[in-house]
Amino acid sequence: MSLFQYLPPQTPYLDIIYQDNDILVVNKPSGLLSVPGKAAEHWDCLEYRVKLVLPTARIVHRLDMATSGVMVLALHADAQRDLNRQFQLRQTDKQYIARVTGLVAADQGTVCLPLICDWPNRPRQMVCFQRGKASVTHYKVLERGADLSRLLLTPVTGRSHQLRVHMQMIGHAILGDKFYADAATFAAADRLQLHAQTLSLKHPTSGKISIFSVNCAF
Repeated sequence: MSLFQYLPPQTPYLDIIYQDNDILVVNKPSGLLSVPGKAAEHWDCLEYRVKLVLPTARIVHRLDMATSGVMVLALHADAQRDLNRQFQLRQTDKQYIARVTGLVAADQGTVCLPLICDWPNRPRQMVCFQRGKASVTHYKVLERGADLSRLLLTPVTGRSHQLRVHMQMIGHAILGDKFYADAATFAAADRLQLHAQTLSLKHPTSGKISIFSVNCAF
């Protein structure tokens, strides 16, 4: 039986950074589910909060509960279809900020490690060269100091927990990561130090490139 207690942040209840007739862009806080969990007590989530004020809103992608940052939702079926296609065809660009343990030696690099669900320990993921799905992450060091590194992460693919596993596998687990960090690295921060800072996509109606960004709080 899980001892996890779900206590989603209440302030701000909903942080909207952009809205028009087709899409809604929000800043999801760390600690809030993107969609309802399986347990009855996990009903509170970003999707629920948005639908209180915009009932037609539709999810097109997700962020992990512990990850903060930019999420886009469609406000009607046509926008949802277009955005779903963009995410599936990897036509969106996403950039994350992460603080990781240790001093990353290379100024930039790429991690290519295939991922699959670690089924007995779900929702954990693991590297599997036989059955895993191709997963690619680019990283760039923004700052080093005090045995920590601040990185810009650009995922090419969008696998579950991809950034968290890839950083752990190169020896630099993300601070505050309860799934993949050791005890000291987990305790080094009061939340997962991973933030979806920028999302770039084609507007589903105008076709123009739209870039949405929320500064990192850590």
